[in-house]
Amino acid sequence: MAKVIHVANFSPKTKGSSFFHAPAVKLTNGLIRNGHAVVTFSDRDVARASTIFGHRKFGIRGANDKLRDLCREVQPHLLLLGHADVIRPGTIADIRRDIPHMRVVQWNVDAGFEADNIRRISSKFEVVDATLVSTAGKALMPLWRPGKVLGFLPNAVDYSIESGRAHEHANLPYDLLYGFGNPWLARNIAGQDHRMGDLIEIIERGVPGLRVRFAGMRGSPYLRSANYEEALATSACGINIGRRNDVYLYASDRLTHMAGNGMAVLIDRATGYGDFFSDKEFSFFATIDELIANLQKLIADHPYRQALAAAGRARYHALFNEQIVARYIMEVAFGTLRESDYVWPTLFKGK
Repeated sequence: MAKVIHVANFSPKTKGSSFFHAPAVKLTNGLIRNGHAVVTFSDRDVARASTIFGHRKFGIRGANDKLRDLCREVQPHLLLLGHADVIRPGTIADIRRDIPHMRVVQWNVDAGFEADNIRRISSKFEVVDATLVSTAGKALMPLWRPGKVLGFLPNAVDYSIESGRAHEHANLPYDLLYGFGNPWLARNIAGQDHRMGDLIEIIERGVPGLRVRFAGMRGSPYLRSANYEEALATSACGINIGRRNDVYLYASDRLTHMAGNGMAVLIDRATGYGDFFSDKEFSFFATIDELIANLQKLIADHPYRQALAAAGRARYHALFNEQIVARYIMEVAFGTLRESDYVWPTLFKGK
């Protein structure tokens, strides 16, 4: 078993679904449950604590020095970096000189097709052994470098975190959880760009009487921590809408939260998740009209919705649980990967 230093954002200041649901927490859980010793290093928090001003920007040097000292003390087998933007490539290079046997892997679950994220990932290419991102297929081409290990990383699910069981209840307070915040935000869904405020109005016209739990829209607050967990556990359905839905296997970690908590997931066929899930596990659509028809059926037929949600939950946990994804990361890191052991596309071949 290995010693791992996991550098990521473990801060309770994290926005959105809160740090409790963050991929970094699940991956750490998976590594520990697989028998590895893990030391977590919250780069943003350490940076803030490294200056009397409490501002991350002014504490970057201190955070880098502290990580270097920690690695010298722990002598890890693996340095795992998750969105560790505070840590400089030069610091990683210094640590590698101090610990020649150490492997370095970076992971990233932001949109792999956005220029700024590509820049941040690329900045560490020369000092890491492998890069894993939550996008697959041709969309990885901008990140491809000959001789560099690049691959797909699924969003992990964790029974200890995604603990809701919405699928077990026929009668729930809400038909749909709609947590997209800014109503003016445009996302590509079913082949067209829709503002999130406009889309829900189209859906509501198509499904009269729809009971919607909003988050950050129509005067409702954003949902975090326990409030977010309660919303997931008491909503029958959720729509998976990422920044784009036509990029192979790219999805917000919201997909994990919905599936893992037993909600019926409505998902665009263009995402490619039909390669791993059947129509009895996820509710796929290719048009907005089909999305509306699927939602109508799900909320009108409780046994159908419950069966689909239960099957989708079980399948997602079977394929993408935290221990499987953590094992995959370790195998990529140490060159022991057997690609046939995983249903998802693993390493990108540059094609």
